[in-house]
Amino acid sequence: QVQLVESGGGLVQAGDSLRLSCAASGRTFEHYAIGWFRQAPGKERAFVASISAIDGSTDYADSVKGRFTIARDSAKNTVYLQMTSLNAEDTGIYYCALGPVFGSPLVSAHHGWGQGTQVTVSS
Repeated sequence: QVQLVESGGGLVQAGDSLRLSCAASGRTFEHYAIGWFRQAPGKERAFVASISAIDGSTDYADSVKGRFTIARDSAKNTVYLQMTSLNAEDTGIYYCALGPVFGSPLVSAHHGWGQGTQVTVSS
């Protein structure tokens, strides 16, 4: 069984950057895509980005395209989410989860959720 742990969140100013990490333990996650999602206060969990297990192809929510980059380091069993040009709308708890091999933007397609890491962007 794969356990995921997110880290790297914090309080930043608008325009700053952060890098989130999603580390797997227990077993490797090489057979799973990894999805990043976020949940703002009072809102449903929403797709941010995903990276395929097959060819490393990526997908992003329109709201983060050009600002966020997802990457996986198989040697470290870790997936990263590099976030730049942060704004207040990026505030929320960020979660990573295991998804189908080609990736998916659907919350329901993911499992093995981590505990989340808080990102707060002050304007």
